[in-house]
Amino acid sequence: MALPVMPFLRLVRAGFVMAREGVFGLVHLPDLPAAPRMAIAMARLLERRSVKAKSADLRLSDALNKLGPSYVKLGQFLATRADVVGKEAARELSALQDRLPAFDHEAARSAVAEQLGRPVDEIFVEFGEAVAAASIAQVHPAVVRDRDGNEHKVAVKVLRPGVSRRFKRDLESYYLVARLAERFHPPSRRLRPVAVVDTLAQSVAIEMDFRLEAAALSEMGENIAEDPGFRVPQVDWIRTSKGVLTMEWIDGRKMSDVEGLEADGHDLEALGAAVIQSFLRHTLRDGFFHADMHQGNLFVEPDGTLVAVDFGITGRLNTRERRFLAEILFGFITRNYKRVAEVHFEAGYVPADQDVDMFAQAIRAIGEPIHGHDASEISMARLLTQLFEVTELFEMRTQTQLIMLQKTMVVVEGVARSLNPNLDMWRTAEPVVGSWIKDNLGPVGKLRDAGDALGALARIANDLPFFADRIGRMSEELEKMTMSGLRFDAQTAEAIGKAEAHHSRSGRLALWVIAACAVASVYLLA
Repeated sequence: MALPVMPFLRLVRAGFVMAREGVFGLVHLPDLPAAPRMAIAMARLLERRSVKAKSADLRLSDALNKLGPSYVKLGQFLATRADVVGKEAARELSALQDRLPAFDHEAARSAVAEQLGRPVDEIFVEFGEAVAAASIAQVHPAVVRDRDGNEHKVAVKVLRPGVSRRFKRDLESYYLVARLAERFHPPSRRLRPVAVVDTLAQSVAIEMDFRLEAAALSEMGENIAEDPGFRVPQVDWIRTSKGVLTMEWIDGRKMSDVEGLEADGHDLEALGAAVIQSFLRHTLRDGFFHADMHQGNLFVEPDGTLVAVDFGITGRLNTRERRFLAEILFGFITRNYKRVAEVHFEAGYVPADQDVDMFAQAIRAIGEPIHGHDASEISMARLLTQLFEVTELFEMRTQTQLIMLQKTMVVVEGVARSLNPNLDMWRTAEPVVGSWIKDNLGPVGKLRDAGDALGALARIANDLPFFADRIGRMSEELEKMTMSGLRFDAQTAEAIGKAEAHHSRSGRLALWVIAACAVASVYLLA
């Protein structure tokens, strides 16, 4: 396996930046083998003297900011896990979500004019300085005038210049790590690291096309039209393109400002529950969910309504996957671990040669410590470690279609716990999951499924004459082939002839090369 030079050098640079910023000094794993411990000790020799005066959280956030957009995404995930990285580190990492340095205002105006095909002053009445800057884009306040002459405030999201090229380079490095892991570390193959990076690459490509984000906002808006306490901004399609998204301006407080929400008189426990229940409702009912629901992407309006923005990353589940998810969650809620295990086998998440009762026992070991305890008494880091050990023990392969869901569930739970540290995840989820189970897996749901099956049979019956005609023609063709042999049309015969000629030339060339090598060998040995 040839080692790509540039991706490898970029990985070396990432390691060097982390070492210089003192990130490796944050690692405290007493059970780590001797070789990794020595590598970390050597990396710490590169630390800048000034980092020793920095807090642990500042070291990590500074390193991620210097490394660029894809590493900032990692920081955004860690910002939701105060129970894993600590409250101080989570607070500092939250800056990565909405307080990155903005790029030049004139560059933003130029990008908007280029994308929309007109000067900015013709498109907007006003176009202000950036008010939020993230890893992919930044947001500008602007004012538009409608056909009736009324003015409205909007938010204009502008893609960072060069970010697409930067992400592409970073993805090459991620692919390198994934391929090396699969080649030299057999246990990691079960986790399918290359497939995981494939999913990330597709997600990033979609996130950088704002027309797709606008479509996601529109679809979510239709799905939640009747939902209380949750909405999304309306899209201004006329002023939207691949690199520019214009939408309704949201007057609300960011969910990352917990102290401000409390000062506004909002019920933080109710907001935490609303975040989880809204996510589960979208996932189970619609099969379409916001897959980047961190605090920076959620606003709370004065009346308590949640408003979600930044739909660059979304996830989908088909009907079958939604049923499996609901049954697994409901099994944990009701402590029916045997059913949770059976669903894993039915879904194909666990190989069929494993023992279902042993798997149920392992699931119980994960689920039981959660029940009867609030979040403040549970070590999520230890729980995730135990879950990983179970998946390895039972040879469970990574399900790429569920990666986005798994990641978002962790993020959403982290957001809810930032509002309510004593959150009971299972009790909060029960109303939504239980209702979905009743409506879809109960008697009413079975009748609906039976109706869908009858409808499918009716459609098949309508198509039977076409199938019969096709089968009849295939039978005639097979009979002709039996009697006369296989015949090609002129174009196919010509293509085969060219291929054979090329193969013959290649073969003759190979023979001449072999002969020349043989003559040279005889000459050298003479």
